[in-house]
Amino acid sequence: MKIRDMFKEKKPTISFEVFPPKSNFPIETIYDTIESLKDLNPDFISVTYGAGGTSANYTAEIASKIKNDYNIESIAHLTCISSSQKTIMKTLQTLHENNIENVLALRGDIPINLLNDKTWQPKYNYANELINDIHKFGDFSIGGAAYPEGHIEANNKIQELKYLKSKVDNGLDFLITQLFFDNELFYQFKENLELLDIKVPVIAGIFPVVNLNQIRRVQEMTKANLPPKFMRILNKYEHNPEALAEAGIAYAIDQIIDLLSSGVDGIHIYTMNRPENARKIMENIQTIRSTLTQK
Repeated sequence: MKIRDMFKEKKPTISFEVFPPKSNFPIETIYDTIESLKDLNPDFISVTYGAGGTSANYTAEIASKIKNDYNIESIAHLTCISSSQKTIMKTLQTLHENNIENVLALRGDIPINLLNDKTWQPKYNYANELINDIHKFGDFSIGGAAYPEGHIEANNKIQELKYLKSKVDNGLDFLITQLFFDNELFYQFKENLELLDIKVPVIAGIFPVVNLNQIRRVQEMTKANLPPKFMRILNKYEHNPEALAEAGIAYAIDQIIDLLSSGVDGIHIYTMNRPENARKIMENIQTIRSTLTQK
């Protein structure tokens, strides 16, 4: 089922993100994760692409398994910055042949080995160019990334919002946000989208922090704002890993309940391939989820 059609039937959606194992690990390890997630009844599961396309083959295989063996809708990430048009078309053909109907179109990060290569000229410089080629290939439901606090590379937030509008106008069906810890920033972002007449569903990305190393990596990669309530948790439990994990999950649950109560289109949980954390969250939001989807 195309995710764009999913939104015609129900809101809010609840979805998970998983990532392929590193190349030196057997692919079967991810299927243990999916096996543990399936009875939580997500509306869909997204599969990441890996930096520089390092796990591109895994992405299609895992997305196919989710859709065809587990009967859960899947969406495959597709990054383009280091790909040729031929590679992109081949990947789209593979997804099509495996009954995958949804693609998350991303520019992606420039691989480290190409950053200082002055002779390198990418075929795709922006996600908009990828969106065009996906539409040329066939009828996928296309999602895109959104950044409530601004992309880490962006110098001008107004220009970034205009670019987001151009992506939506170019044929995006929905948006999934980068993780955030301050719901008020998400609500402000939504107001800005309304001012620009961006009307596609916006799915809020939620990241349950369960250890200090995670938050350090997140800060380095995204520069996400850490509100005072969140900082109090980190400061209080920094030397108590079990308490920090429990408090981090509780914080994510509070975020989700607030978002659901405010009418969010969907929640996307970055599981980090830790199904036990997703389970704790789902157990705490199940009643409110059932109530909202019955309306």
